Amino acid sequence: MSVNSTHVFLGMTAVIASEKMRQLMSIGERVARSNATVLILGESGSGKEVLARAIHHYSARSSKPWVDLNCGALPEHLIESELFGYDRGAFSGANNNKPGLFELAHQGTIFLDEVAELEMKMQVKLLRVLDGVPYYRLGGVKKVSVDVRIVAATNQELETAVAQGRFRSDLYHRLTQITMRVPPLRDRAEDVAPLAWHFLAQHDSSLSFSPAALDVLTRHPWPGNIRELRNVVIRAAVLASGSEIQPEDLPMEQADVRDEPPVAGSIEGMERKMIFDALHSTNGHQQKAAAKLGISRRTLSRKLKIYDSGLTEARL
Repeated sequence: MSVNSTHVFLGMTAVIASEKMRQLMSIGERVARSNATVLILGESGSGKEVLARAIHHYSARSSKPWVDLNCGALPEHLIESELFGYDRGAFSGANNNKPGLFELAHQGTIFLDEVAELEMKMQVKLLRVLDGVPYYRLGGVKKVSVDVRIVAATNQELETAVAQGRFRSDLYHRLTQITMRVPPLRDRAEDVAPLAWHFLAQHDSSLSFSPAALDVLTRHPWPGNIRELRNVVIRAAVLASGSEIQPEDLPMEQADVRDEPPVAGSIEGMERKMIFDALHSTNGHQQKAAAKLGISRRTLSRKLKIYDSGLTEARL
């Protein structure tokens, strides 16, 4: 890893300043040289995908395809067709053959984010692919063989999921040939200021931070990790009255991966507040927050994506 703290992996910029992240990326470079399956652990928004992309970037497969799938974003029947593809006539609407993501990633890397969200049936099929067993597309009659390196990620503790019967122990052991953990942003405060400057430059390079504002940012615990920091910086840039962002411009109390402030008294606003309060109380752990709210992890993930897309639209 070079001394430079900014790197681009498959179009995603990584800002790395802390010794913890430098060491992690250095390990990632060594891991990349093998074909071992990698499981990346860490809180939501901590930078797991950046590490996954870095592993592909430094690997011998870097010139081959990179394919990614968020396992928590699609219902089970769609995940199966996305991963394994289908042949014409497999189901209503299947008018053409469609290769799955495993085929598209042949000789490259497939990144399975939120892998703990896979249903048991899909866990069995994934295990067989990991063991090199050819598979059928949905409705297919010809077996498909692929050479794919799998990098998976989750913000859940898979050992707990295994103990609770929600995740297969054989798949767990197959995924954890190499396990890497991305530390939360609160444990690598040296990364906060460089990341903040990076996000500010993306939004408005004419603005700057006052020393006092940087001090506030550095001291904040960041339960929403890098995603929260990005949102805080963007909102501060929009709300700042001058060319230098001051502490009073930082919406820290509303900042935990929130988009625009909820409308007072609205049902949507109250729902958002409950969700982000739960995330704050669980230090950004989505499974624990979902349990606290009495909703499924998949539902929570879907709502957070809606809120995040709302922020993106507000920026444009």
